[in-house]
Amino acid sequence: MSLLEVQNVSRHFGSLVAVNGVSMTVEPGELRAVIGPNGAGKTTFFNMITGFFRPTGGRIVFDGTDITSLLPARRVWRGIARTFQVTEVFPALSVRDNLRIAIEVASGLRLRPFLRRDDQTAVQARVADLLAISNLAPMANRLVGELSHGDQRATEIMMALALKPKLLLLDEPTAGMGDQETYDITQLIRKLHRDQKLTIILIEHDMRVVFHLAERVMVLAQGAVLADGTPQQIAANEAVQTAYLGQAA
Repeated sequence: MSLLEVQNVSRHFGSLVAVNGVSMTVEPGELRAVIGPNGAGKTTFFNMITGFFRPTGGRIVFDGTDITSLLPARRVWRGIARTFQVTEVFPALSVRDNLRIAIEVASGLRLRPFLRRDDQTAVQARVADLLAISNLAPMANRLVGELSHGDQRATEIMMALALKPKLLLLDEPTAGMGDQETYDITQLIRKLHRDQKLTIILIEHDMRVVFHLAERVMVLAQGAVLADGTPQQIAANEAVQTAYLGQAA
């Protein structure tokens, strides 16, 4: 059974058609990329998968259940987590506390003023795991607002991982980064896919990242699917080169 089935979804904002009849099937363990020019409908497409926008038409099935009408929080509990174009963290708190809060939310402990000792031990152990996975342990006690953009993004990705997702959506994870930070985040995404067995969909403009990571690539243009295939097929597609990569074969 496919993990995610997006079936002919559309989203209209008045007379503007932001997404028009887009379908995608994602298998468990797959790493997919969504690319396209600015305004192609990529983030709107993500917002429909995660429940921030309800499709004007079509349906979304996740892990065998129709989630088209579910609120975003309900989708998180079912196993969908995401990051955003603008990094969403608590800058005035430490890396450790950012991760702790996410873990407590995932464990249903967020409304408890005091935690039992065994709950505290479990949360601390999970924090240590996430710090190790992300190589953030040396800066665990630093305020996130003091960190580099790359380390803030890594913190946000680990907060999403704390929610124990079956599907992780990353919206432009390397945006605004230099070469070293881009390399570090790319390696982190690869590690999550390979070692944590995560199913991942990412929106990305850096074609080096896309072709290095993705197993399949969907190209959107003007809200519709222009092409869908392996990185090699997408790189060789003349329509994609003309509309997005800016050159013809």
